[in-house]
Amino acid sequence: MARERPQVGTVVAAIALVVALVAALGSVYAGPQTIRLLGLAEPDGQARWTAGVTPELPPAVLAAMDSQAPLPSPDGVKAALTSLLAAPALGPHITASVVDVATGQVLFSSEPDAAMTPASTTKIVTAVTALAARGPAYRIPTRVVAGAQPGEVVIVAGGDPTLAVFPNPYYPGSARLDDLAAQVKKALGDTAPTKVVYDNSVFTPGSGIGPGWDADATTAGSGAVITPLMTEGGRPNRAPYAVRYPQPDVQAAQAFAKMLGLPPAAAVAGTAPAGAQELGKVESAPMVRLVEFMLTESDNVLADILARQVALAKGQPASFEGGSAAMRAVLEELNLPVTGYGLVDGSGFSRNDRLSPALLTTLLATAARSDRADLHGIFSGLPVAGYSGTLTGRFVKAQEGAGAAGLVRAKTGTLTGVNSLAGIVVDADGRTLAFAFMADQTTDRDKAVVALDRVAAALAACGCR
Repeated sequence: MARERPQVGTVVAAIALVVALVAALGSVYAGPQTIRLLGLAEPDGQARWTAGVTPELPPAVLAAMDSQAPLPSPDGVKAALTSLLAAPALGPHITASVVDVATGQVLFSSEPDAAMTPASTTKIVTAVTALAARGPAYRIPTRVVAGAQPGEVVIVAGGDPTLAVFPNPYYPGSARLDDLAAQVKKALGDTAPTKVVYDNSVFTPGSGIGPGWDADATTAGSGAVITPLMTEGGRPNRAPYAVRYPQPDVQAAQAFAKMLGLPPAAAVAGTAPAGAQELGKVESAPMVRLVEFMLTESDNVLADILARQVALAKGQPASFEGGSAAMRAVLEELNLPVTGYGLVDGSGFSRNDRLSPALLTTLLATAARSDRADLHGIFSGLPVAGYSGTLTGRFVKAQEGAGAAGLVRAKTGTLTGVNSLAGIVVDADGRTLAFAFMADQTTDRDKAVVALDRVAAALAACGCR
């Protein structure tokens, strides 16, 4: 099962590219929301960065877009892309959609409504629906309340997979489990902890393995069993492809027990008593930060838990099925066509997932609208060609689209036999376009990746009039 390999720690390094992107999309959503989009401040006004530290931003890569930049012609775009989309490496079936972000005009399409296996381009849908349903400032809580007996404490999971236990957390800005333990010790006072109960009731009971996942989905280092309580995404160490704990919730509860001076056997499953006294609480980074990291690093665990956050916000069961239904409901609320929608998870791990290229490009254009500032965070999360996340090692050679480095922000998608790329690009005349290219019968992953990059690079180089 082929998957993207994340490049951890690239989100901050890519901020300069987001600065340039704001300029490039200025005619679409410039204004007071720029600070939020850039990530220079939290939506609640608190600094994103470490207290007292002011980061130096690298120089911008993209040139500012002229608001009067000419619109490419459909014939011009067709001439630029048709032969590249016919590359043998993309196999016998590839679909495509290209739209102008400012106007929504379709500039090119090939089977735009076809229901395709999207792989990780699914995460664009997850990102937008999570921001729309929860809001950029929402933080996922993890609480501890008093149990039924003296010294018994209940850790009530809220569905935050980023709880930190490493000295250098895997997820930037994450809440720390030891901070939560310190709060509990203080609240207990002279009462010694005796037992840790972990309450997973926020998620619907059942398998944490998605429908249609390959057999190695939770054992090859790309994902984990989805549970509402976990630390560091279920990782035992910071290696990007670390094989995850088989029971992330059990491990997290045992780790919490140890912090309270208890043995692993003191951690047991259960539920919190009604109206129990709160002993401590920590919260995740804001939703916009979780979305950024999820997109940049193509984090599958975070994606599937964010889909459950959409379900919780919309009153659906917090399960794979509930998340899928809730995301569809949010798309409908955004007045987006759901033709071709058939997601069964939030990560794109499943081979049963279906999306159309037209839905992806319409979603990207909608997220850029000036009246949807709550959705702008996806653009600071999309990997940048040749610079960040899953595009760090792409668009770096002349024959592989290097001319588009810094000009393309896109989400990659890779499963065995499936290659996709969807995002935005600033063309040679300064026009911002949304695109989605999806191939589902490829036989050589590396060649298909290069072929897709060349298509996106051609769009970047094209005035296409």
